[in-house]
Amino acid sequence: MSDPTSKEPADMSVNSQIEEHRQIILDGEAKGGASKFLAYARLSGPGWLQSAITLGGGSLANALYLGVLGGVAFMWLQPMAMMFGIVMMSAIAYITLSTGKRPLRSINQHISPILGWGWLAASMMANIVWSLPQFALAVAALRQNLLPGVLGAESGLSEFSGMLIAAVIVLALVITNVMIYISGGKGTKVFEIIMKVMVGTIVICFFGVVIQLSVAGQIDWGAIGAGLIPSFESLFTPAPTFAPYLDQLSEGGRQFWSDLIVGQQRDVMIGAAATAVGINMTFLLPYSMLRKGWNRDFRGMAIFDLSTGLFIPFMLATGCVVISAASQFHAQPAPGLVSEFNAQGEKVEPAANLVGPYKGLLAKRMLANMDSADRAAFEELSKDDQKAKLKEMGETGTEALPLEERTMAAMLVKRDAFNLAQTLEPLVGKKVANYVFGFGVLGMALNAATMLMLINGLCFCELRNRAPKGWTQRFGSLMVCVGVLGPFFWKGDAQMWLAVPTSVFAMVLLPIAYVVFALMMNNKTILGKDMPGGRKRIVWNVLMAGACTFAAIGSLWSLWSKLGWIGLVLFALFIVVVITTRKKVTPAPAPVIN
Repeated sequence: MSDPTSKEPADMSVNSQIEEHRQIILDGEAKGGASKFLAYARLSGPGWLQSAITLGGGSLANALYLGVLGGVAFMWLQPMAMMFGIVMMSAIAYITLSTGKRPLRSINQHISPILGWGWLAASMMANIVWSLPQFALAVAALRQNLLPGVLGAESGLSEFSGMLIAAVIVLALVITNVMIYISGGKGTKVFEIIMKVMVGTIVICFFGVVIQLSVAGQIDWGAIGAGLIPSFESLFTPAPTFAPYLDQLSEGGRQFWSDLIVGQQRDVMIGAAATAVGINMTFLLPYSMLRKGWNRDFRGMAIFDLSTGLFIPFMLATGCVVISAASQFHAQPAPGLVSEFNAQGEKVEPAANLVGPYKGLLAKRMLANMDSADRAAFEELSKDDQKAKLKEMGETGTEALPLEERTMAAMLVKRDAFNLAQTLEPLVGKKVANYVFGFGVLGMALNAATMLMLINGLCFCELRNRAPKGWTQRFGSLMVCVGVLGPFFWKGDAQMWLAVPTSVFAMVLLPIAYVVFALMMNNKTILGKDMPGGRKRIVWNVLMAGACTFAAIGSLWSLWSKLGWIGLVLFALFIVVVITTRKKVTPAPAPVIN
């Protein structure tokens, strides 16, 4: 992780290094073939940085829940979303390095101010919304994995007090890190190393789990291979592995649990797609490249770097997380909820944090089973009385509902950081897994929260048309501190699950960036002689059309599932406004390269 907004050092060695890299690229491209590949590979780096940013708390949570809900059937989703994201990020990289100009001003001047300001506003909204799960993840890691005896249920503190202290600690760490980055202090390198070790440790452990499970013969690689083939059936039907359990239920029970599974599958699929390449990442990339001093000579290397340094690590890391979660949790009841004995006949206690959510699912099932008169009477109750009634139904459901339905509830109860740490148990054991997972989640959350603040500071400076420095940048960064409220306002479900609905919201915004970049790539006024032509233009447009369609479908589905017709009308109105405010393309002189 590095600061994309810090001032460039005055040291002349920076410029000489850029010139040295440029010459390596030019020499490699002149020779072509293996020499070109080796030149790009030698200078590869920024793509790996983007990969580190992307593999934050959101990607981790969505990958874990993909495995929990769909097993390995969803292995294709995150790589596909990343491929489309790389296409569009490559497009904005090509545009930025060809023109040497800040994209926002070009969009407002030559395409549509609505799209330009919409891209900026959507990026800032994504920063703030995505900060909610990052703080929630960090707080959960502290209270459930790392310091349960100090801040968690074992500490004797009230839930509110424990969360408050943990939230203050996390907020202090993030603000300190951001201010160090903005000021360019030497402590930056130390913090970078700590964060990379924390994140790297958990990723390596997930690799280790997959290897160990594979050696033990517990992984079906044929099923994993099939899971890499795209299938959209899970948007409409439960994952196939739930079929034997659903077939045992009554018609009403089968309908209820099928609808619940499909709803969760849709959210986690859309959330996983949105976190692969977020709209705020698309804002960060062009500005970070300009500050590095890159220009048109770095275009090929930038695309190569994104294609390898971003895609390969992300695919391997998230794939291992999905496989690990699937092996431990998919279609498996949480121990101790349905029966106090496990398969080996040993007595087990249910995880304390899962008992309430489990009974909540039973209460929802009993509520759905009410006749119209009882349902009407329930709806007439006050909110407090409804909560009390649901709690009573949850207690009653442990006896009233058949074993098959209680088993479904135990399978679908949302696991939190403490429970998901079990994915590492096959490799390092229970106690060590809890700490390793906790440190990894904390590192990912702090890393992501810091980057969100830095990106938002950059966005706010662009909003004010100011250089990224001083109190303008600090204020923009600190706006994201509102995310610390996430742990307090998200109750009743696992805090790690908060990453899923917030990612669904971010998916609504993603088409803005994708459409903007597609229009820019076909705008002669912006690119001049650098606009792709002939076969290259066809290839670019086919790839960008696929990415835009993918993002638009995800956005429309999110709007429909959350807002119904209102969401679709808002989407249509936005398109009308964009069309009516779009700038006409007129010939322009070739851009000046700085």
